[in-house]
Amino acid sequence: MRPGQEADLFVLMTSKEELTTKTGSPYFKVGFRDAGREVSFPIWDNSPWAAECRESWTPGVFYKLRAVYRETSYGSQLDLRKIREVTDADAADGFDPVMCQPQSRFHPQEMFDELMAIVRERIGAVPLRRLVETILAVNREALLTCPAARRHHHAFVGGLLEHTLSVTRTCVYLAEKYAEYYPDMQPPLDRDLVVAGAILHDVGKVHELRQQPEGTSYTAEGSLIGHMLLGRDMVRGAAASAEIDADTLLRLEHLIIAHQRLPEWGSPKPPMTPEALIVHYADDLDAKLHMVFAILRDDKNPGPMTSKSNPLMHQVFRGLDT
Repeated sequence: MRPGQEADLFVLMTSKEELTTKTGSPYFKVGFRDAGREVSFPIWDNSPWAAECRESWTPGVFYKLRAVYRETSYGSQLDLRKIREVTDADAADGFDPVMCQPQSRFHPQEMFDELMAIVRERIGAVPLRRLVETILAVNREALLTCPAARRHHHAFVGGLLEHTLSVTRTCVYLAEKYAEYYPDMQPPLDRDLVVAGAILHDVGKVHELRQQPEGTSYTAEGSLIGHMLLGRDMVRGAAASAEIDADTLLRLEHLIIAHQRLPEWGSPKPPMTPEALIVHYADDLDAKLHMVFAILRDDKNPGPMTSKSNPLMHQVFRGLDT
């Protein structure tokens, strides 16, 4: 929607918070989301919607709105004209809960197919290739929808696949270049292992995160164990039938648990192999660049610099002419 435009739209109510003004008057701050954006705005006590908001509007419920979209000094807001809960009949008008979830710019099945093609073309060691193919095939349905995170990067349907594919492409390039640059490294840089680690470094997130229409949350396993150890366990389970040698398995497990490098980021060990270093920095770069992309797209601060209110916690430079 453009500022000033009136439209009918399907949304998910994401929040409803009862607050008080400085003068003591009660009001609600409500949030709605579709696939493109999320907006939060007040419903004042003297609003014609105040009673209905108080009594019946419920976070986690889908609504059909007629509203005017406005950009204000307080952020994006909706000037409501009509509101009702979504019904079964709305499916005929095109309603699908997925419409209210942010999604990858790329088609999930196409990303999955490219990832499988990379496995076939870039992992020459048969046991390692079978292990990766098995894990991807078993978890295909979850991978097609799983986000890469709850908030900071690739936090949308298909986000895990988008991030994984991007990291893998980078790792294919870096593994080739550094194998050529250090031909005498002993043991030699294992390009198969770099690709396998890139593909599997975050695979535990299919068990760590739960994607629902109302948002992404942590599973009990995600909260208590975390995606790195969950991913390591997935590799161990698949390795039992893959006839993979002990050294390769140990190095692959290390790639997974070390890819975030620091204990405060969740890694119990830092990267201790050249393959683990490549995966770590490719992963970190992809996450950080996605944050920069989102900051430049969404930040409303005028002038050449964005605000510091972002996941990077520092300003980003737009250019002197902005």
